[in-house]
Amino acid sequence: MAAGGAGEVRHWNAAVNGVSLHVAEQGPAAGPAVLLLHGFPELWLSWRHQMAALAARGFRALAPDLRGYGDSDVPADPAAYTIFDIVGDLVALLDHLRLPKVFVVGHDWGSQVAWNLSLFRPDRVRAVVALGIPFFPRGPRLTEPYAALGDRYYIVQFQVLIFLAASITCKQLGFGWQGRLFTTAGEPGRAEKAFGRYDVATVLKKFYSIEIDELVAPPGVEIIDFLQASSSPLPWMTEEELGQFAEKFQKSGFTGPLNYYRMLETDFKLTAPWSGAKITVPAKFILPKKDIGLKSFGTEQYVKSGDLKANVPDLEIAIIEGHHFVQQEQAERVNTEILSYFEKFITSEKASA
Repeated sequence: MAAGGAGEVRHWNAAVNGVSLHVAEQGPAAGPAVLLLHGFPELWLSWRHQMAALAARGFRALAPDLRGYGDSDVPADPAAYTIFDIVGDLVALLDHLRLPKVFVVGHDWGSQVAWNLSLFRPDRVRAVVALGIPFFPRGPRLTEPYAALGDRYYIVQFQVLIFLAASITCKQLGFGWQGRLFTTAGEPGRAEKAFGRYDVATVLKKFYSIEIDELVAPPGVEIIDFLQASSSPLPWMTEEELGQFAEKFQKSGFTGPLNYYRMLETDFKLTAPWSGAKITVPAKFILPKKDIGLKSFGTEQYVKSGDLKANVPDLEIAIIEGHHFVQQEQAERVNTEILSYFEKFITSEKASA
């Protein structure tokens, strides 16, 4: 594809699937569309480097704030954050744009969403690139891998939310660990209360500074208290950019994003029809060498053993330098990996036309 100017980022909202989604767009409207899906705790802005690179090569980059984030709607009900709701937003967005099929890129939670969009609606995906989070087929009960870590594990802490009952056991919720939740209607969830001890920029910087393998706090410690924010500016994010993220999270809060974790058990039940299913669309997985969970989650072994390719038969793998927020930290390398992969499809389609 011929290179051209990236152009300005355009912002708009669309009413889709019962919510208003904010979308940032860059590149020619007639170019091949690329849907960019951010993770936690991020926004469309996480893709600023990829959007410019894609647009400069003639692609149409579309980066929504997922529901619960930024300038998109933040439904109050935790049950509005199932994987069906999130993927449903994207299918409705494609319908709104009259795009029958798109390229998809995801990072962190966005990778989970990208894999599930590819699983549920392969007819809408030309090819998918996932960063950091590989596709895991539905297998044993969701909570089993981290039940032994119990209350110290970040996902367990994130899952504690508001209940009308004064007390409910964690076992009743299927979290796989013992204990009781003491919450009252109107109180913030556990993680929100812990996050509230810091200003929003510090909360974000604590996550963006992560360079450890396991997100497990010492006994009796909240994960946000355990994480350390870099004392100096991040090398891959300006203070102005951090301020842009903080401004949006100050407005929309963290409850919507945390509700994604709170619906994991529900997602497991909803996806029963896809038990054992494989990803059939062409896919590329980008694994940062210093990402979270390479050892503790078994990600590295799963990828290098060939088990991932068994579940995603049409797969390419790129192992690159970097930590978790790799599309920002190693922007040029990630841009090259994405562009070289997608442009093969464009070239092939032109040759067969």
